[in-house]
Amino acid sequence: MGETMPHDKTNESHPHPPPLITFTGVQKTYDGEHLVVKDLNLTIRQGEFVTLLGPSGSGKTTCLMMLAGFEVPTSGDIFLRDQRLNSVPPHKRNFGMVFQNYALFPHMTVEENIRYPLKTRRMPAAEADRKVAHILDMIQLRDFARRRPTQLSGGQQQRVALARSLVFEPQLVLMDEPLGALDKQLREQMQLEIKHLHERLGLTVVFVTHDQSEALTMSDRVAVFNDGVIQQIDSPSNLYEHPANAFVAQFIGENNTLAGRIQSVEGRHCRVSFGDGFSTGALIGTGLAVGDATRLSIRPERVKLNGSAQGLPNRLQARIREFIYLGDHLRVRCELAGNDEFMARVPVDDFESSMQPGDVIELGWRDEDVRALDAS
Repeated sequence: MGETMPHDKTNESHPHPPPLITFTGVQKTYDGEHLVVKDLNLTIRQGEFVTLLGPSGSGKTTCLMMLAGFEVPTSGDIFLRDQRLNSVPPHKRNFGMVFQNYALFPHMTVEENIRYPLKTRRMPAAEADRKVAHILDMIQLRDFARRRPTQLSGGQQQRVALARSLVFEPQLVLMDEPLGALDKQLREQMQLEIKHLHERLGLTVVFVTHDQSEALTMSDRVAVFNDGVIQQIDSPSNLYEHPANAFVAQFIGENNTLAGRIQSVEGRHCRVSFGDGFSTGALIGTGLAVGDATRLSIRPERVKLNGSAQGLPNRLQARIREFIYLGDHLRVRCELAGNDEFMARVPVDDFESSMQPGDVIELGWRDEDVRALDAS
């Protein structure tokens, strides 16, 4: 019998699905000194698509490997419902896994690869036939059932790897950078396919990536890792619109930053001075007070130019350095308060064609579009 998981009172008042996976105080070190994962507390609910996102070395993959059973926590516990998983070997966890390199058996056909997990579980042949046929239809590869992996495209191989991880109906599917080897167009197509399978089958998915656009596209919630710690776990929209700190703001989406100091605070709003006497209103981040150094976060699409800036509470002079044409919009690189990488994103239809590099223009934004965050 597994050990009983500590009772979580926070779930009593919320009509959410029950927790499927819980990390409590998990730490991991390989050398006894440097913690790769530090005091990890994370709940993944049944049916959720949760992405672990972060740069290389941030701890996200180690977290996934501990959940899979390929690594053991140095301290803390991992629970599957009320069962403690720490000493349960990988093959007894009954999780599906998909890796970047697909890990298909080259000597087996597509059908044999998909059937393999059912064979190891000694499933009756008739039931296995039905499940394999069903999943081949779902991934639209029934006509390729007799081919070997080397006769398939990268996207088809990835579908086979995905089908193999799903055919035995696991309670949890773990995916480690599964789309990293695909080209951009195919990668985006597979993102949607995986998300639709998740929704159709009611899967619980834990997905690891360093690609923030992939995380925003696919996830119910995203856990942003840095230096072994979850910096913020939230919905994609909240991560983008309400970053908890400067790291999250910079890592999620395109972002402008300006170093400043808080002059005054009134409720959730503050006034920040930065560069050559410039100042702006902003929403204040947690733990900041008058006199503190801060890093302002402003998304490029929230920056308005010239006529569009009229009537906004914050208007500043900037010099155009460069235009970057991207089809439906232009990125306008400006110099503002000593930052010559300050970007504005302008829809093509709103662009004033008379503007030229070297021109001094007016930039504007609302207080609500700027966040004063930690200065680290």
